[in-house]
Amino acid sequence: MSGFNTLAVHAGQHKDPATGAVIPPIYQTSTFIQDGINVLRAGHEYSRGSNPTRNGFEEQLNALERGVAGFAFASGIAAEDALLRAVLAPDDHIILGADGYGGTHRLINNLHRKWGISASTVELTDLSAAAAALRPNTALIWVETPSNPLLKIADLSALASLVREHGALLVVDNTFATPYLQRPLDFGAHAVIHSTTKYIGGHSDVLGGAVIVADYLHRGQSLAEAVGYQQFAGGAVAGPQDAYLAARGLKTLGLRMERHCATALELARWLQTRPEVSRVYYPGLPSHPDHRLAATQQRGFGGIISLQLAGGEHAARALAESMEYFQLSVSLGGVESLVCYPREMTHASTIGTPQQIPADLVRLSVGIEEPADLIADLTAGLAAAHSATSLATQNLPRPAMASA
Repeated sequence: MSGFNTLAVHAGQHKDPATGAVIPPIYQTSTFIQDGINVLRAGHEYSRGSNPTRNGFEEQLNALERGVAGFAFASGIAAEDALLRAVLAPDDHIILGADGYGGTHRLINNLHRKWGISASTVELTDLSAAAAALRPNTALIWVETPSNPLLKIADLSALASLVREHGALLVVDNTFATPYLQRPLDFGAHAVIHSTTKYIGGHSDVLGGAVIVADYLHRGQSLAEAVGYQQFAGGAVAGPQDAYLAARGLKTLGLRMERHCATALELARWLQTRPEVSRVYYPGLPSHPDHRLAATQQRGFGGIISLQLAGGEHAARALAESMEYFQLSVSLGGVESLVCYPREMTHASTIGTPQQIPADLVRLSVGIEEPADLIADLTAGLAAAHSATSLATQNLPRPAMASA
């Protein structure tokens, strides 16, 4: 099998030999009968170590990312934490992208720092800045591309060359792009991270994360062995029901991403024409500074749009709170459209730091609804934003917004 959608439907999804069921059963079990002491059936002993439902999902996602092994976790942050614990040692240094998920900054700077890990936040779209930030003890570069929420695009091949010369690892959070739009391991990355809660699950009904690794020896141990041991010993595994839901969502990822991308591009072009909007961040627009790189590195531009409001913070808050189809939420990547005010929602941990998000910025996760309906929703939201701006200039209180 080589085609993406073929792999998505069939890889790891072995039919039930006993009944012929087209969909593999959910193995909702904690433990497995042994035929003798340590004589295991198909290698299964205890569901923390292995479970057929989770293993099938891991095989499915690994096939799409073209790795050597995949590992499913209870959340995206659990996946990040497991990878960091697997590859880092005290006194190691991390280079972290300046624009990225606030939870990753919190995990590294507030939790891992206690165990002797240091981190530098660097603009990774500037290769010279990344090179200048390297230290003798730099163990890895962690990058999101497209980044969250400013949708910056980092040059993966260039960063891979940089870490290769230094002897460090390149870890790529591929949540926004998904393996349908981008395969970081093909560009020389050593590990890929996903919040499978987002596009991979795709229906806002499951929490999960994943790590997919390349064939690489790190400090005398393969990455697959290191992450696999951490998954087993640390135990933050995905449960069988969650693995089943993520696997089900992954089967339609290619179809959904085509729709997300097409609608997002239409909306981004429309938003550029609106006087209420001062700036639109979307890699599919020729005006985006990284448009050419994105066109080379990705097969599409994704379903996320960020925008800044000409009316400032009051307008941004009003837009986020006033729409019907763009529902206010911290998540993204589902079939339904969502809106987020990152500064105080997903990226609140960066307030007061150089990485804090502009107060006039709103992030849109474009779903699969009809584009005309979403444009009508945004039109109403922008009208509310304009009204909020007018009231703010007159120092009048904003009227209460109806719940979306």
